[in-house]
Amino acid sequence: MTTTFPTWVFDQSEIPDPHGYGDRAVRFLRALKHPKSRQPGNGFEVSPWQERIVRRIYGPCDETGRRLVRTVFMLLPRGNRKTALGAALALLHTFGPERVPGGQAIAAAADHKQARISFEEAVGIVRADRRVERATSVVDYKNRLTHPKSGAFLEAIAADAGTQHGRTPTFVLADELHAWKKRDLWDVLRTGLVKVSGSLLVVITTAGRGQENIAHDIYAYARKVALGEVIDPGFLPILFETPRDADWRDEDVWRAVNPGLPYGFPDIEGLRQLAREAENRPADREAFRQLHLNVWLDQSADPFVDMAIYDHGAAPVDLDELASRPCWLAVDLSSNTDLTVVVACWRAEDDGFVVWPWFFCPADNLRKRADRDMVPYPLWAEGGFITPTPGNVVDYRAVEDTIRDLCTRFDVREIAFDPHLAQQMMNNLGSDGFPVVAMRQGWITMAPAVKELERAIAGGQFQHGGHPVLRWNFDNVAVETDRAGNRMMTKGKSRDRIDGAVASAMAVARAAAAGSMRSVYETDERREGFVFI
Repeated sequence: MTTTFPTWVFDQSEIPDPHGYGDRAVRFLRALKHPKSRQPGNGFEVSPWQERIVRRIYGPCDETGRRLVRTVFMLLPRGNRKTALGAALALLHTFGPERVPGGQAIAAAADHKQARISFEEAVGIVRADRRVERATSVVDYKNRLTHPKSGAFLEAIAADAGTQHGRTPTFVLADELHAWKKRDLWDVLRTGLVKVSGSLLVVITTAGRGQENIAHDIYAYARKVALGEVIDPGFLPILFETPRDADWRDEDVWRAVNPGLPYGFPDIEGLRQLAREAENRPADREAFRQLHLNVWLDQSADPFVDMAIYDHGAAPVDLDELASRPCWLAVDLSSNTDLTVVVACWRAEDDGFVVWPWFFCPADNLRKRADRDMVPYPLWAEGGFITPTPGNVVDYRAVEDTIRDLCTRFDVREIAFDPHLAQQMMNNLGSDGFPVVAMRQGWITMAPAVKELERAIAGGQFQHGGHPVLRWNFDNVAVETDRAGNRMMTKGKSRDRIDGAVASAMAVARAAAAGSMRSVYETDERREGFVFI
């Protein structure tokens, strides 16, 4: 396949249903009522595209009669009634034909407010039918709806509510996964599902921002399955997403990814109004693309570069092959409680650059830092992409030792520092004859550096090996432009880390400015102190 679009939702192709479970699920949903329904008798509306999805989830079975699908990832724009569909599926597993005695159906969301929305939707459906209401019991303050006859229940919980260990769910609805700040609840529920035969996980979410989050991990896997790169019959991707380069103002694009539009939801006039307002408001335009067209955006609302173009430089970097080539280092020490980085840069034959970073962070409270920054520091540490130094601050001695080792390993021409926090380390290295230079991070020096880096990335001449921490830093970069059109890197949000991107700009700038490819170690001149740029 060359597209992730779920053509099967619309093409009327046959969906296997050997035991009638798909048809049974559709009939149950149609038997429900909804307080806001315009159908006769407030009947729960199941549009043709929704019916196809339900049949595809519950119909196909293996030779033993067990449902094939165990995980559903549905990427659906706002306004397409995903809350109602998710609530109805949860009820299917609470008092419908998919229930099991004592079964736990869980509706999980990012916070209490969002979890409450899912719960109230389910309760509204129950209370719209007196027969169903009499057969169930609602404990409002616990966000729990019980089916006393079977002992099955539906409970809404939040990802920010602390630990939820001990859960053994038969069904999980993960609502708006893109908004989950931590993966703790995800891991608890995911591992709990495997305890029960025939359990089902349904993720229904709009697109998110950035790549270092649990939602993007699952989304990336869903795309691989949809494209046929991964064969996984138990995972059903349903991706209503818009290509990044599509014209966001084209109403044909809107209709392609909003399957509810032909049936009156979302409101087409409302979308047109939002689009008109977004014409001259970039932030609104990005929100429109993310929430109504399902374009997975970069982390920064005002990105430095298109990360899809940045990713063109992800070819592996062979450090051994670079050992004899001239090298420029740049160091961003930042605060000793945050991220510190050393970036090495080499000139490439195509007038481009190759870079590789060495990141450092405090080892103490690594999980807490991961929750704060919403990135997997522990996994990065295990993968060797970041070095945690003992204690609750970055050990600058470890950073200095790494710099000295890199100067032994590579033909280092310069080591550029912002002297603001690096005075002591610069003195140590400079007094030992290392080629230290001070490069202040002000407009005069950094604007040309940023321009050179931007040129290299846009031209496909910036190779970074796909280093995940470096990519996260670049994804966080916003830009500030002065009256002369000069651009500077800034943080999009207070929690964002951009240190690796800043150090990359410094290293690229020094490599680009080098007038000679001759090593300082080939001369008798040994530097005492350091040079200011």
